[in-house]
Amino acid sequence: MKSRKGVLGAVLALISIPVVLVLIEAVSFYVSNRSNGSFVSSGQQRDYVLYVPRSYDPTKPTPLVISLHAAAMWGAAQKETSQWNTVADSQGFIVVYPSGARGSGPRIWRVDSETGLVKDVRFISELIDTLEASYNIDPTRIYANGLSNGGGMAFVLSCTLSDRIAAVGMVAAAQMLPWSWCTDRRAVPMIAFHGTADRQVPYDGGKTWAAPIRFPNVAPWAANWARRNGCAPNPMDSAVATDVIRRAYTNCAEDAAVVLYTVRGGGHAWPGGKPLPEWFVGPTSRSIDATSLMWAFFREHHLLRY
Repeated sequence: MKSRKGVLGAVLALISIPVVLVLIEAVSFYVSNRSNGSFVSSGQQRDYVLYVPRSYDPTKPTPLVISLHAAAMWGAAQKETSQWNTVADSQGFIVVYPSGARGSGPRIWRVDSETGLVKDVRFISELIDTLEASYNIDPTRIYANGLSNGGGMAFVLSCTLSDRIAAVGMVAAAQMLPWSWCTDRRAVPMIAFHGTADRQVPYDGGKTWAAPIRFPNVAPWAANWARRNGCAPNPMDSAVATDVIRRAYTNCAEDAAVVLYTVRGGGHAWPGGKPLPEWFVGPTSRSIDATSLMWAFFREHHLLRY
């Protein structure tokens, strides 16, 4: 009888181990993915994840990078995907990962709805105000970037907060708004990364399941941005890896360069970042590090104050 009880106890203990491990993993996931900041904007609580490197010196104006997640993701997920914290540690800037608003569906940036769009732009503007109140943020070196739907939001910010955002970056950007919508006069520097095997936002443009509208062809879209910035019409192409071509538009108004990295065979992913499920987004290129390249581009561009 005692041996049976011992065996039963051992079996129950073994059964409980996976449960405990699951609970540990769940707690670990919650801790690593929760927001560490929030405030009310447009009557709704908005969340963000803030990272301040140990090297931060409150006596020195410090750059701020705003990194925006893809649809159905959240701030901490963008932190993991982009790995901006690593670059922030080595280069000494602050990075914040805001989250789209909670609603009846997944978190997204409202880049195609006027009311929601205005609220999201207000949230980012108020987020900048909030961080400037607590940290010594350099107002001439605030940058925005994003993945997919977050890249579309970076475009929105270049057209609505061009007086605050010095430059923008986009990865596999889901552009939902036409160029005619953007009426800001300032030439905003832009760097973009896009894979030719992106099934969600196709490189050559077209409609997919990801959105009800037709996405633009990436290369002409970048050329339109260069035209907006008054750049020289003939870009310079260079191979930076066997699968990556860099196209740079220079001689632009206010030195607002436009750069497009085309990743041959690349999917709907952040090059050099933490890979997302390949069965869903396709391959993640390891030939380049989009985050490091983006920061190298950002640090060349300051917002001019007149």
